[in-house]
Amino acid sequence: MTAKLSIVPTPIGNLEDMTFRAVRVLKEADLILCEDTRTSGVLLKHYDIKNRLQSHHKFNEHQTLANVVERIKSGENVALISDAGTPAISDPGFLIVRECARSNIPVECLPGATAFVPALVVSGLPNDRFCFEGFLPVKKGRQTRLREIAAEERTVVLYESPFRLLKTLEQLAKTCGAARQVSVSREISKKFEETVRGSLSEVIEYFKTTEPKGEFVIVMGNKLETTTILLN
Repeated sequence: MTAKLSIVPTPIGNLEDMTFRAVRVLKEADLILCEDTRTSGVLLKHYDIKNRLQSHHKFNEHQTLANVVERIKSGENVALISDAGTPAISDPGFLIVRECARSNIPVECLPGATAFVPALVVSGLPNDRFCFEGFLPVKKGRQTRLREIAAEERTVVLYESPFRLLKTLEQLAKTCGAARQVSVSREISKKFEETVRGSLSEVIEYFKTTEPKGEFVIVMGNKLETTTILLN
């Protein structure tokens, strides 16, 4: 059987979100690449997976690429996981997939957990067409991206940290209009999962009195979406 790179999604909250196939692929891998061996070690121990781990994160992925590719070429099956969710979605993974593709190495990606899909589905906003923006630039290029989002005719999905949530919502309100409809989800698949819906101005007021905690997904309606959705 030809060796390959397997992209394996891991739970974003509840450990029960791991699939049977994901567990099998990780148990069969000769090497598992992960962002943080301590974080991934908890998950692997839970499923009695004892395969070798190697750090592969945004600070060292350029240096590890060649070695990993050579190991797969020599016949080893390598699996890539992130701390949570699907690798390469706002996480390391793109570079190694591209390098494997260039080297004609088979790459498979298992379906599985990722934060923006459940946030989009529960938002109550149109999801037949949407664009995923990930994290906005912190400084350079941020205003340009905000203006592009303001003109977007599709539902927009963003990731944000609790520390920048209010700032981002306020900038969206200034650029897109305070009446634009938005749904903000946090801690998806975890104990304190929550989704807040309403206009940008309503959701901003909510988070001014409720401290943002956890990782957030912002789902914002397109430039024509001003139909009120329920504020929870």
